[in-house]
Amino acid sequence: MPAGDLAEFVTGLPLIDHHCHGVRTGTTTDAEFELLATESDWPAPPGTSVFDNPFGIAVRALCAPLLDLPQHCTAEDYLRRRGELGDQEVSARLLAASGTDRYLLDTGFRASTIMSPPAMAQLTGAVTQEIVRLEALAESIAPDSTAAGFASAFEDALELALEHAVGVKSIIAYRYGLDFDPAPPTNAEVTAAAGRWLAGIQAGGPVRLTDPVLLRHLLWRAVGFGKPIQLHVGFGDADIVLHRCDPSYLTEFAHATRETGAQLMLLHCYPYIREAGILAQLFPHVWLDTSSAVSHTGPSSETLVRQSLEIAPMHKVLYASDAFGLPELYLCGAQLWRRAVGRVLGEWLAEGFAGETDARRYAELLGRGNAIRAYGLE
Repeated sequence: MPAGDLAEFVTGLPLIDHHCHGVRTGTTTDAEFELLATESDWPAPPGTSVFDNPFGIAVRALCAPLLDLPQHCTAEDYLRRRGELGDQEVSARLLAASGTDRYLLDTGFRASTIMSPPAMAQLTGAVTQEIVRLEALAESIAPDSTAAGFASAFEDALELALEHAVGVKSIIAYRYGLDFDPAPPTNAEVTAAAGRWLAGIQAGGPVRLTDPVLLRHLLWRAVGFGKPIQLHVGFGDADIVLHRCDPSYLTEFAHATRETGAQLMLLHCYPYIREAGILAQLFPHVWLDTSSAVSHTGPSSETLVRQSLEIAPMHKVLYASDAFGLPELYLCGAQLWRRAVGRVLGEWLAEGFAGETDARRYAELLGRGNAIRAYGLE
């Protein structure tokens, strides 16, 4: 099979996006677009634009033609055309062109501003299922909880949520760090921590959960349900302390959970892709993706995908976009990933490291088969 035929196969492969969020509802202003196009919490400095970031460069190359614009159009022309078409039309065009036929949506971040799973399914015609964010679930029950009753209330809420969700997600990396105590906290520790947290809320403090004891408790309760657990790693929100998001810190937790039935899904992983790949090879229940890092590195994203395939088994790497709000993130994530996988597997094929059957099989595993197996999807 020529490399060109393989690239065509990868281009047409229906993808499962195992880690993403909903498209933004309402009308997106130019200023809102600029903020959604970066992981930073702050706008670009005066006189500059995110369109000169790697992601913005990819948008003007990949998305512009789908909006009836020439490649490499100006940022002003792109935003003007976007406004003319309207958010709904832009989303419909770009998501259809991504070739994604199933979305697993984290619904725990700014849920009121993005499409729900049913709305995403209606827009795209794709199967859309929920991933429950543990911290958001805990925060939702806090107003009606007591210190003594928090643990059981969270257990009940998680059990109810998992009646329809296919997995959970923890942002302990951003709320604390991956260098957490890998052991489950005791009941007394959880009660005491819940008391401190709830008392702070009642005194007017933030509901945002950052207590390391409670974050560990949520994680270990999720382990008990045996569902895939998504864990943010490395690059992400502006509130991270990057060196504490290194997945190497998860080694003891991986040992402790190896025989529980839970699957640990490492997300983003940039710049710790190789560390995540090592864990995925060593532990049978550890998986990884490069998700948001692919879109945000734009033309250089092939390097990241190559690193994800250096040492991790082909059956442990998944596709994801981590798209939030902007349909451009779904489209760029999918097309950049297809481009990179097609090139890497094409080289293996041309150099005799893979045969035609294996090259196609690996592409299918990476793009959808591994997600089907990890999440038990039909």
